[in-house]
Amino acid sequence: MDNKITIGARGSKLSLAYANKVRSNILSQVPGIDKEIIIKTIKTSGDLFQNKKISEIGGKDLFCKEIEEKLIKKEIDIAVHSLKDMDSEETKGLTIHAYLERNDARETFVSKSFNKISDIKEGKIGSSSKRRELQIKLLNKGIKVESIRGNVDTRIEKIEKGEYDGVILALAGLKTLNLKNHIKQIFSLKEFIPTAGQGIIAVQCRENDEDTKKILKKINHINTEICALAERSFLKTLGGDCDTAVGCSAVLKGNNIDLEAQLFSDDGKAVYNVIKSGKSTDPQSLGKVAGEEILKKAGKNFIKKRWILFLQDL
Repeated sequence: MDNKITIGARGSKLSLAYANKVRSNILSQVPGIDKEIIIKTIKTSGDLFQNKKISEIGGKDLFCKEIEEKLIKKEIDIAVHSLKDMDSEETKGLTIHAYLERNDARETFVSKSFNKISDIKEGKIGSSSKRRELQIKLLNKGIKVESIRGNVDTRIEKIEKGEYDGVILALAGLKTLNLKNHIKQIFSLKEFIPTAGQGIIAVQCRENDEDTKKILKKINHINTEICALAERSFLKTLGGDCDTAVGCSAVLKGNNIDLEAQLFSDDGKAVYNVIKSGKSTDPQSLGKVAGEEILKKAGKNFIKKRWILFLQDL
């Protein structure tokens, strides 16, 4: 390994903030580190096609695939991702070797005209996911939900221009970008269950890169890793594609994990919930049990699939 470490990340303000956080953690938590650490921005398909729904252009891995390709080709040494953007299956030859301490996983309501989502009698809310769309409908059936794409600041700009009456955004991103002043309402984890991995920065390297793995091990946050493993195991058991409306939140309490998940039927007409607890020493088993239980509840109302990656055909 040479005297330079190259971190790869998307070019959005939020992604670069996450990459800089990884860089700072390495410099502060790895004793005697004497390597130059640089950040390389990488355009992903998710960044290039912002006028279309995620499901129309290839699925969940849209924000990771090109970065992982650079990592495999050794053009970068470390890849930084939002865990919620990653496939539940590890990419061959790569490994998530560090999870930074989880930011706040809750969802927020951002609006120019309304203080609460329940205040809207007739209005248009922007949503980037099927899960959020259906969860909004549970809170307020009268709201019209339309697709919204773009980075966090772009979505807020659309609210300010009056294109939408509000939008649901992750609290973690707003806090990181110092945009909390736009928040009108913060939902609890129970009333608005977030997507699996929300608020977690995942740090990836090559499976055979022992030097980098030693560095990343020192910045790994164990408690966050435990929750991440439970949530990812749930997703892997569940299956699904980029249009599957599913939320999952694992919270560590002492030596136990509390996991709560929510799944909507493929037609969006039914909702299934599961709450499970298990030992923190075996988070993946807990996720698997929760996934199996919610699949049993959903039965024929949910078609089990894997996250489908279409990008190879683009």
